[in-house]
Amino acid sequence: MTHPKVGIGVIIRRNDGKILIGKRKGSHAPYFSIPGGHLELGESFEQTAIREAWEETGLVIDTPQVLAITNNLRTYREEGKHYVSVVLLADHQGEDPVNREPDKCEGWLWVDPRTLPQPHFDASEQSIACYLAGTHYLAPKE
Repeated sequence: MTHPKVGIGVIIRRNDGKILIGKRKGSHAPYFSIPGGHLELGESFEQTAIREAWEETGLVIDTPQVLAITNNLRTYREEGKHYVSVVLLADHQGEDPVNREPDKCEGWLWVDPRTLPQPHFDASEQSIACYLAGTHYLAPKE
């Protein structure tokens, strides 16, 4: 990597306040994480969040809103991959997600954001910390 890439994460929140978390396989395994992926050329943040949510979970979200930005230095130190992630928040009725990418994810769970399963992916953990703190950015821990 010669420069950071842009990732998109989406916190999908259902009516009872629980959020959707998956357990990764392959890339970023064995971490739990919110849905997300890469920003593609020409896509808006919102388009990417909608696309990634559908591709990974089969859930249709609309009107995701930019919530926070994270600088994922722990992932850079551990994997040599430096990402800056834009995080969006979307409300959902809470239907059961479908694991549409079983080669990349073991499955999806609705969890309380205050008690995240571990180990947790850097960008996702920072995103949820911003969500809970009501802030757009928290400096990464060294």
